[in-house]
Amino acid sequence: MADNFSLTGSTLLRKLVPQIFLRSAKPDAIDSLIKIVKESHLNYSNLQIIRKAYTTAASAHLNQLRKSGDPYITHPVAVAKILAELGSGTSSIAAALLHDTVEDTDYSLNQLKVDFGDEIALLVDGVTKLDKLKYGESAQAETIRKMIIATSKDIRVLIIKLADRLH
Repeated sequence: MADNFSLTGSTLLRKLVPQIFLRSAKPDAIDSLIKIVKESHLNYSNLQIIRKAYTTAASAHLNQLRKSGDPYITHPVAVAKILAELGSGTSSIAAALLHDTVEDTDYSLNQLKVDFGDEIALLVDGVTKLDKLKYGESAQAETIRKMIIATSKDIRVLIIKLADRLH
């Protein structure tokens, strides 16, 4: 039996980090998300992609905490739950789980493309670009223009961003 030495960095990290550390403060974070996905979708999509996105995001955000002191992963899970409750598909839910990884961790957009494909990478990149917009009275018209351009490729970017802002 040959050893497989072609693991990517994120795959290796997921294999090395004990599962107990990949869970948020609530041990059933991924399970409760999967439950919502199953309840909200008659034909729910590939749950493995959602689980993989959760594991990747939890690994990437492993040592990060929110201002409240909660593990950072609680935020992407909450955003993903909002989208699942709205009936969003697998790609949107996975992108919601991954939406802060490229901006806030050393997990690159290129690695995300390798791990999840172009569609999810496009959604994450679009949400990241929306994060860089300046909000406020003086920037309002420019912000709206940039939002329209950023979402013109895929309206799901705006929906993910709205769920992000909602949480």
